[in-house]
Amino acid sequence: MSVNPSPDQFHELMVDDEPNLSDVMACVFGVQEHEVRTYQTLLETPASTVEELADELGRDRSNVNRSLSTLREKGLATRKRRLLDGGGHVYQYAATPLSEARELMHETLDEWTAAVHHRIDEFDASPSE
Repeated sequence: MSVNPSPDQFHELMVDDEPNLSDVMACVFGVQEHEVRTYQTLLETPASTVEELADELGRDRSNVNRSLSTLREKGLATRKRRLLDGGGHVYQYAATPLSEARELMHETLDEWTAAVHHRIDEFDASPSE
C-alpha cells in the first residue's frame, strides 16, 4: 500500500493536543470523516450489508458503497459473499480489527518517514537548495 500522509492534515494533527481516531485516519490514510464513521460502524456491527450500513448511517447506499470501496482499498475493511436461501447473494462487510488498523497506521507512517529521511539524505550541500 502506498499512502502518503497529507501535509496539511499532518500539520493539523501535530498542532492538535488530542487528535481523535478520525483525525489520525484522515491524515494517515487520506480518508474522509464519513469513511471513518463507516469504519467505526462496521467495528460495532460486523457482517453488515450495504443496505444495513446505509440505514445505520443515514446515508445513501451508493455513498456507503463508495466508502466501503475506499476502506477496502486502504486495508480497513473486508467483504465476504453470502449466498441467500432463495437464490442470489449479498455482500457482508467487516472492519479490520482496530488492533490491525493501528498496526497499519504505524507501518504507513514508518514507510512515509523512511521516504522523507531518504529524501533528506539526497539533498546536496550546495547553498542553492
